Amino acid sequence: MKKVFTIIVSIALSIGLISWGVFGHEHINNAAVFALPKPLQSFFYNHINFITNESTVPDVRKHALSDRAENPRHYIDLENFGSLDSLPKTLDEVNKKYDKKFINDNGILPWYVQEIMIKLTKAMKEKRKAEILFLAADLGHYLGDATMPLHTSANHDGQLTNQKGIHSLWESRLPELFGENYNFYTGEAKYITDVEKETWNIINDSHKLVDELLLADRKTKETFNADEIFEKDAQGNIVKNKFKQNVVSVEYCTAFNTALNGMVENQMRKAIANTANYWYTAWVNAGKPDLIELDAPQLTKRNQTLLKQDYELWKKGKLFGVKSENEF
Repeated sequence: MKKVFTIIVSIALSIGLISWGVFGHEHINNAAVFALPKPLQSFFYNHINFITNESTVPDVRKHALSDRAENPRHYIDLENFGSLDSLPKTLDEVNKKYDKKFINDNGILPWYVQEIMIKLTKAMKEKRKAEILFLAADLGHYLGDATMPLHTSANHDGQLTNQKGIHSLWESRLPELFGENYNFYTGEAKYITDVEKETWNIINDSHKLVDELLLADRKTKETFNADEIFEKDAQGNIVKNKFKQNVVSVEYCTAFNTALNGMVENQMRKAIANTANYWYTAWVNAGKPDLIELDAPQLTKRNQTLLKQDYELWKKGKLFGVKSENEF
């Protein structure tokens, strides 16, 4: 019983350590459902709660379950791979070219996205419902990671530039504070003609923002006294969150968010569009199977009114029913 309790606590704590935070990953997967064309949209909407809640599972595997294979799937330290022209094309080629230590240290994110796409396409073609939903939710998570600039850099937490803590500040604290005002409408999903090329485009576009992100933090800090950066209690002590980390002050977060000029929201919107595009592309490449027949007709019928209402809300940039617990 004690062991079970320990596992449950570990899983609960791990949720606060995930990339994009609970808020980010759940909103990305949820919003992507509405960008899908019918009838694919109807199938995904029938399972939108699962798609939304399961968006954080890859990080639970990594942190709470200590799945060693999981860790490198979430990032790629581009600076350590040399010329992009010499990079392997597939995950099999990666495993042949690099040893396990290099892979674990530097990541395999873009290759793993392609691997999941292959599996999702096959699952759709063979109409394996449970597998489709699990893989789709996972894919949305990794595509979310791919749009977070620091997931593409060896300086993943600002540790190389004396900016430690910048990672969770950018991807979790800011969305938690300001995300309710984000516009989650991205337009309808588009077919990807070359998944490999598109995956690397996403990675490279994110990587280009690394220096800008770090510079914005350094410049913002220049306008604050050191004792103003973190929240303090009535006794003047720095407030810690439930993970024993210093809580960055709302004032600093507001100034930093302004300096970023919409970067966090823009990247989240890209993650939504990318997720919808990849789901849609997998479905097209699978031959556009009729997935709605995998659900009971009464379920689809019952959800149509709700789908219409939620879709109209999404077109206004809002989402219904995604209320993540504040991690801080």
